[in-house]
Amino acid sequence: MTVRAFARREWGPLYATVRDALVTRKWRAVPLTLGAVCLTAVFQPAQQYSWGYGPVRTIGFVRAEDPLWVALLRTPLSLFVPALDLPVWGALAQILLVFGVAEICLGRWRTLVVAYVSTLAGTTYARIGIAVGPDHLGGVIGVPAADAQVVDTGPSAAVVGLAVVVCVHFRAWFTAALVVLAMVAEVLVKNNLAGKEHLAAIAAVLVVCAVSALPRRRARQRSVMAGRSGAPPMRSCIFRRGRSQRRSWR
Repeated sequence: MTVRAFARREWGPLYATVRDALVTRKWRAVPLTLGAVCLTAVFQPAQQYSWGYGPVRTIGFVRAEDPLWVALLRTPLSLFVPALDLPVWGALAQILLVFGVAEICLGRWRTLVVAYVSTLAGTTYARIGIAVGPDHLGGVIGVPAADAQVVDTGPSAAVVGLAVVVCVHFRAWFTAALVVLAMVAEVLVKNNLAGKEHLAAIAAVLVVCAVSALPRRRARQRSVMAGRSGAPPMRSCIFRRGRSQRRSWR
């Protein structure tokens, strides 16, 4: 298989979907993404100053030591509060690219749900890992008690979760595997809370993908059975969408 053929199979439908949306609707295709970029552009510089650190911490910092109800209230806005030691342009670029592609491909509400589930999975893992401790199970699951004071990952867990879901949605298996391997390598090199939260986010969205695929599998099985009985087979809209994307890529 040539490189061009591989790229067409791996990224062709994704590229066609994003290109068509941006050409026809321009910035109107990604209002959620633009809002997320604006919020991050406000929160990141604000938390660097004494006058802004307190308010941003109150509404967007999530730690494992916080009461659960406080963490749940802060989680939606914590998506837009990146780590203090990261450059703001890196966070903005991640959100603009990954959130934008996800909003076009998955839709606004699905993007929000996946982002929230990813972040919530990381937050939940942090509490479980601290409860287990680093001395159990070889330190694979547990983390030190001091990590209870570490601020949550911000948008990075949501970015990782969305990237995996988009790849699964378009069956870009090689790219999905690269994302997972990169997160595993992060844990092996740094072995910090953030890396393990990223893996927890990936595990959570893969479960969501598997559960959401069950109705399609059942519909496919019914379609096969209907075809065997002589009735015209059912066609899912996802298959029609895939064919139109491949035609527009060519």
